[in-house]
Amino acid sequence: MSGERAFPDPTKLADPDGFVRANTRLQTSPLVPELPLYLADELTPLWHATEESVGAVGLEPPFWAFAWPGSQAMARWMLDHPEEVRGRRVLDIGTGGGLAAIAAARVGAHARGNDVDPMALVAARLNAAVNNVVIDWVCGDLVDTDVDAEVVIIGDLCYERALSARLLAWLHRLARTRRVLMAEPGRAFAPRGGVLPLASFVVPTGLDLENTTERTVVLLEIEPG
Repeated sequence: MSGERAFPDPTKLADPDGFVRANTRLQTSPLVPELPLYLADELTPLWHATEESVGAVGLEPPFWAFAWPGSQAMARWMLDHPEEVRGRRVLDIGTGGGLAAIAAARVGAHARGNDVDPMALVAARLNAAVNNVVIDWVCGDLVDTDVDAEVVIIGDLCYERALSARLLAWLHRLARTRRVLMAEPGRAFAPRGGVLPLASFVVPTGLDLENTTERTVVLLEIEPG
């Protein structure tokens, strides 16, 4: 969510949708088997292919091509508790490939997905189509802005100190007038206070991304601050 980070420009690709399909495959995540997604098997080959295809180096990794533990846990919770979001305007911050937003839409929420990586939203749109849901997508940094949502969800964004501090301060402000939910898989800069635990999930992971075979994800409700 920083302007210093470099993301691929999908307009540099002749066929952005085709690029996603060619470099991923339809598969499901361990915790949410009912929602197929275009996912990559390995990070590095897709990263290199992206830089080569858009003619740029030093790009951010294509994190959109993986179902991260936080997003899986958030999606699972909403699918299991549809009454928590059904009929509400739900905004998924850092949506990546769109898993949590898709789950929200599947249970009847008016879902929007947001990400700073425009390629993420190319993949998210394809994933939504595969799952027969309609979602609005918005690209850009929404932190510190007012947002049109009754429920704000965040899958896994507390991996950098500066980003986490800025994000959490904003979320506590939002929580004064909205419900704010975060799925936290034990990142270094996760909130230490001002949260209410709602649920816990053990999510199988791959060594390529997480350096562990599973992560415990805690679903947190952010308290007003």
